[in-house]
Amino acid sequence: MKENIHPKYQDCQVTCACSHKFTTRSVKTEIRTDICSECHPYFTGAQKFVDTAGRVDKFLKRYGKASAKA
Repeated sequence: MKENIHPKYQDCQVTCACSHKFTTRSVKTEIRTDICSECHPYFTGAQKFVDTAGRVDKFLKRYGKASAKA
C-alpha cells in the first residue's frame, strides 16, 4: 500500500440545529447538521415539517389560493 495518502481520522464534534451535540470520528473536526436523531420525526414520533428549501411555502403559494377559490 502507498504511504501518506489517507486523510487523518480524528474526533469530530457534531452539532445539530436543535443544539444537541455528540462526538464521533471523521476526517473533519466539526460538522453542523439541520436534523439529528434527537429531533427527527421518525425517532421522536412527533409530527414536524422539515422544510429547508421552502417547498411547503412554494406549494401553498402556487396551489393554496386555487384550492381556497374552489
